[in-house]
Amino acid sequence: MNISLLDLRGFSNFTDYFLIMSGSSDRHTQAIAQEILTKMKEKGYNPIGVEGFNQGHWILLDYGDLVIHIFFEPIRAYYDLEGLWIDVPRIDWEKLYSLKGED
Repeated sequence: MNISLLDLRGFSNFTDYFLIMSGSSDRHTQAIAQEILTKMKEKGYNPIGVEGFNQGHWILLDYGDLVIHIFFEPIRAYYDLEGLWIDVPRIDWEKLYSLKGED
């Protein structure tokens, strides 16, 4: 899934974080998005908006302070959000996740 977590605080006025990941097909990205939507709802979070789910090439889940981008891999390479936001700090999400000890 090649996951990146970008800290946009101080760089953006529309969100604090971008979580970027990719899937190997449109069905894969849709499955990832559906799982995120389900898990977030279980924790009491509902998205402000969902874009691109039906096409599955670039799915955007907007949770306000967190915007999740789920790309079909070739589309991710084309738009290169990590390159566009090259100056923002990256967060080691794996370390953060292991510290919290959550599923």
